[in-house]
Amino acid sequence: MRYHRIRAFVCVLACLAMVATHGWSADIYVSLDGMDTWSGTQAAPNADRTDGPFRTLQRARDELRKRNAANATQRRNFVVEIAGGTYEFTETLTFGQEDSGAEGAEIVYQAREGQQVRLCGGRIVRGFNAVADEAVRSRLDPSALNNVVQADLKALGVRDFGEMGGGFGLGGGPGLELFFSDRPMTLARWPNDGFIKITEVLGATPVDVRGTKGCKEANFVYEGDRPRRWVGEKNAWVLGYWFWDWAEQRQRVASIDPEKHSLTLAEPYHGYGYRKGQWFYGFNILAELDSPGEWYLDRETGILYFWPPSPIDGGQAVVSELATLVSMKDVSHVTLRGLVFEAARGTALIVENGEGNQIVDCLFRNVGSSAVSISGGSHHSVVNCEITGTGDGGISMYGGDRARLSPSGHVARNNHIHHWSRWNRMYRPAIMMGGVGQVASHNLIEHSPHMAIGFGGNDHVIEFNEIHDVCTESNDAGAIYAGRDWTQRGTAVRYNYLHDITGFEQRGCVGVYLDDMYCGTKITGNLFRNVTMAAFIGGGRDNIVDNNIFVDCKPALHIDARALGWAHDHADGWIAEGKEKGTLSGTRFRDPPYSDRYPELPAILDNDPAAPRGNVVSRNICVGGKWDDVEGKARPMVQFRDNFLEGDPGFVDAGAGNYQLRDDSPALKLGFQRIPLDQIGRK
Repeated sequence: MRYHRIRAFVCVLACLAMVATHGWSADIYVSLDGMDTWSGTQAAPNADRTDGPFRTLQRARDELRKRNAANATQRRNFVVEIAGGTYEFTETLTFGQEDSGAEGAEIVYQAREGQQVRLCGGRIVRGFNAVADEAVRSRLDPSALNNVVQADLKALGVRDFGEMGGGFGLGGGPGLELFFSDRPMTLARWPNDGFIKITEVLGATPVDVRGTKGCKEANFVYEGDRPRRWVGEKNAWVLGYWFWDWAEQRQRVASIDPEKHSLTLAEPYHGYGYRKGQWFYGFNILAELDSPGEWYLDRETGILYFWPPSPIDGGQAVVSELATLVSMKDVSHVTLRGLVFEAARGTALIVENGEGNQIVDCLFRNVGSSAVSISGGSHHSVVNCEITGTGDGGISMYGGDRARLSPSGHVARNNHIHHWSRWNRMYRPAIMMGGVGQVASHNLIEHSPHMAIGFGGNDHVIEFNEIHDVCTESNDAGAIYAGRDWTQRGTAVRYNYLHDITGFEQRGCVGVYLDDMYCGTKITGNLFRNVTMAAFIGGGRDNIVDNNIFVDCKPALHIDARALGWAHDHADGWIAEGKEKGTLSGTRFRDPPYSDRYPELPAILDNDPAAPRGNVVSRNICVGGKWDDVEGKARPMVQFRDNFLEGDPGFVDAGAGNYQLRDDSPALKLGFQRIPLDQIGRK
């Protein structure tokens, strides 16, 4: 009895703390100590265990549905408090319109103060044993023989292992994955870091893209001799950057000739082909299970082989099973606060339509696809969350009406997104924005093989973000990227700090990349440090590069006239469509609201449309590195004015990373406005 009294008292204190923090008391409680047959109105079981919290979030949701229906005309705030622990989901938690709150009458699902609530889409793996099968042992590296353990997933009830695939133009994912001690483990690969180079291509059908040559068929010679070990593997795969540095793809190995050092891959082949000097690695190879943290699944027998990075009994092994943890469709004014989403094979949280849902203070980790997908609806937000270890991207936000240019108002703010894009390496940004009127602000984005923020559509705001160490496995890529539509205008990229972005093997990368004639974007008030091609205009029009600081960028500015040259086919197609149909990319660009919002757009076809006109480069500061790489044909069309390119601009303390300007700065006399550098990043 004394134990129960103490426990009840602790629960009361926790509830009072929550009220002090959030202003609301809990109405429904969920706990792993609960039962779904109880009332859910108490934080802990009563002394004789006849009442207490619910056991599942599904039961709490159903109870709130009933309360909503009973109080349809007198809505109020409802809070579901969830006690700490791991809630293993075997089915997706779904919310629909009937689960909605209302403006001023929110529904909140939140973790108990100070406790970790884990929503897990995987299954805990138990029963690891030493590897006894001699056929398996004979394939393992000698160093692995006494370190690799095995478990029978089929015996644990795991029968669906999913399909492996993925890469540029394909999508797809890894299927089942293994996590240990809350970290993603590595599907056995070689090299363990880095790549193998292609030394010669052997295909019969040549490929020549503006002088870049290769072949269509996936038959090539590799450097070294290591793939000899892969002969006889059941299901060996490779990931390669086969032709372009930004178009990776995973493909199955069809055959290996170890004497000729040649590999042949199974069809379908990569759409761009294969060329000498590109790079790849092998994976899903039992013989390469040769270091701590690697694993391999025999998909025929269901046996999982694993070299744990620490004693197997000291951590928890989990394999992913469920595709999606939470789905919110047509639901409004629901907040999820302080929850951990993990071990899903697909996207952890999907929000479709609805209004005013908030994802706050959550941790998304170790999922096969993305953390949060928002499509449709309005004013959804992802705030103060951490996202890491996703197989694809972080947050995607699509919404608004491009025909009417009405904004969605979705927001990604104050999030820390890092070490994502584990599986599909390219074009899976930390934040993706499409449609009209999304906002990405005050986020810290770091460590990824490719882009940080991608956008398409109109009138987005990208501001006060810090981005560094991205595009580490790619070239001809942008930390912030958009491309290929004359009508997608109005986005502001302002007050961001981009630094240490130099591309794969230091070959160069882009800070803000307006690719293939992208137009009407303002790049203002940003600080770029050690970024190659920091501000990049790829043949577009009506872009503004104003009041930025470039430090040690090589170059700071790139502008070309590609639509007058190698990319003229794209522009010619747009021009033909505009003259024939009166649309550009399906948009009636001469009519309101486009003619009102973007007054330079209606006459675009009458003013040398393929030329990069209307770009303005003004009041920028460039120190170190190189100022510009502007194509000769483009230079006369660009307005340059009041840029500070030589001498000391008067930084307060550049050596200590303080690039604010002193009062005596000569750049201020040219009209440069101080950038609010102290406001950049997470707050």
